[in-house]
Amino acid sequence: MTKCFAASLLATCMLVSGCTSTLVQPDQYSGFLQDYSRLSEQQSPSGVKVARWVDPNLDISRYTQVYIEPSKFYPTPQPDSRIPQTTLQGITSYYDQALKRELSKVIRISNSPSNGTLVIRPAITAVSAETEGLKPYEVIPIALVVAAATTAAGERDQQVEIATEASFIDAGNGKVVAEVVRKGAGTDLENKKQVLSADDVKPVIDGWANDMRLSMEQLRAKR
Repeated sequence: MTKCFAASLLATCMLVSGCTSTLVQPDQYSGFLQDYSRLSEQQSPSGVKVARWVDPNLDISRYTQVYIEPSKFYPTPQPDSRIPQTTLQGITSYYDQALKRELSKVIRISNSPSNGTLVIRPAITAVSAETEGLKPYEVIPIALVVAAATTAAGERDQQVEIATEASFIDAGNGKVVAEVVRKGAGTDLENKKQVLSADDVKPVIDGWANDMRLSMEQLRAKR
């Protein structure tokens, strides 16, 4: 029985998006970063999987401050009734706030780049609200019919996913010294009619910002 349940769960995860991953697949890369070929699967300080690259010659002690470029969406999305412009603006605004809040705990935040500055260039590369994946018990054919009916009626939970790509640049020479790609799951929406708000993804963004701070602390500890 246990083996059958595990097999059903695995099949469900493979067929639908219900089992959320923090790792962005290569075919989902946006083109925002300079070079994706050097990314590799790694574990973030908080323990989740991300695609990341850090220049092996990076000396983090060279930087006395960071300049955080205003985050943006890439590519530029078209707002709609589910994800309005106010939500898009709220997401990028909160991303900027979260990065400044966390990184200011470990390094000075600069208003402009100069020598000795690490530039952080972040982008939101995806935000979506998709029908929640089927639960294991819904592998039963009758339950699948019910699930399809509730989806059509707009009554099924909608999973919220948001992804980011960020590059880290030496302001003195313009060289990219690190890159990261990751995603996360926000608060589920009750149905396909509910409007997404920035609040639904704030916990994900908080996690990203916290990991950036912890990563900087780890790099400093190695020197």
